[in-house]
Amino acid sequence: MNIREIAKRARVSTATVSRTINRIPTVQPQLAKRVWRVVEDLGYFPNTQARALVSGRSRIFGLIVSEITNPFFPEIVHVFEDTAVHHDYEILLTSTVHDPVRMKLAVRRMLEHRVEGVAVMTFGMEESLLDDLKLRKIPLVFVDVGPPRPYVSNIRIDYLHGIRQAVQHLAALRHERIGFITGPLALRSATTRREAFVQSMNEIGITVDPQLIVEGNHTLEGGEAAFGKLARLPSRPTAVLCSNDMTAMGVMRKSYAEKIVVPQDLSVIGFDNIRISQYILPPLTTVEMSQAELGRMAFLALLNDVQRETPNRAGTEYVLKTSLVLRESTALNKRAATRAERI
Repeated sequence: MNIREIAKRARVSTATVSRTINRIPTVQPQLAKRVWRVVEDLGYFPNTQARALVSGRSRIFGLIVSEITNPFFPEIVHVFEDTAVHHDYEILLTSTVHDPVRMKLAVRRMLEHRVEGVAVMTFGMEESLLDDLKLRKIPLVFVDVGPPRPYVSNIRIDYLHGIRQAVQHLAALRHERIGFITGPLALRSATTRREAFVQSMNEIGITVDPQLIVEGNHTLEGGEAAFGKLARLPSRPTAVLCSNDMTAMGVMRKSYAEKIVVPQDLSVIGFDNIRISQYILPPLTTVEMSQAELGRMAFLALLNDVQRETPNRAGTEYVLKTSLVLRESTALNKRAATRAERI
C-alpha cells in the first residue's frame, strides 16, 4: 500500500495525499476528508522516517529520564506523551539508569530518529548530553542546569518556597532539632535543596547542627541508612525533612524497625509528592513539585523553540513553584509540649 493507490482511490493527486498526510493546511477540506477516509479504510500507516526526509520534520520529541521505575517519572512521561498526542507529535522515550554509556546511546538514538527536540529529565549527566547536541541546533529542555544559550530552555524549580513552608510548619509544631537528608550531593538539585533548608532554618533563627544533615541517595534504602545515622546521635532529631519522598518512606520504614512512632515520636516530611505518598500510613506530608506540570512545561518549551523563527540568544527560562502538602506524618513535638506543661 502506498500513496499512489490512495490517490487513485480518493481521486486526487499524489501531491494532495502527501500534503494531507503531512497535515499541511493548504489542502481543501473536502479533499482532505476523502483522503483520510481512504487511509482509514485501507489501514494505511505512513512511513514516518521517509516523511521526515521529505518534509525535513519528524514531529518526534525525545524524552530522557533517569529511571522509568522511579515513581517520580511515570507521571512526567504520561503527561508529556498526552500533550504530544494533542499536538500531533510522537515521543521517543529512553532511560539512562544513571549510566553515562546509556546516556550516549540515548543521544545517538535520538539523532538517528531525527528528533526535533529533547527534554532531559535526568537530574544528572546533562553536561555530556549538551556536549553531544550543542552544535546540532536541536532544542533542549533541562531542569535547573540549562545554560544560557540558543535552543536551550531551563525549567528552574523554586525549591526554596516549598522547603521554607515545610520548615515553618515544623517550627509551628515546636520542632527545633530538625534533620535534613539530602540527595546525592553530586547533583546540583540536591545541593540546592540543602541550601534552601539551611536558609529556611536561619530565617526562623535556628543555626543548623551539621550532624543533622546527612547525605542520602534518593532511594528507600538510602533513606533507611541515613536515618539510622540520625537515630544514633546522642540527641536525635524530633523531625526530619527529606530531599524526596522515596527517602522519606525509607525513614518511616527505619523508624518502624526502631519502634519510633511517626508522627508521635518523629515528624517526617518528603519532597516531590509522588502519587503513592498519600497512600502510605500515615499519609506523608510533603513538598509538591508537580510532575504533571513539569512534563507539560517541558513539552511546551520544546514546541515553542521549534515554532520560534529565531532562537533566544540566552535561551528561555521557566519557573516551577513548589508548595507544602499537609497530611498526617507531622505532629506537635511531644518533648516541647511536655516542657510547656511543666512550666
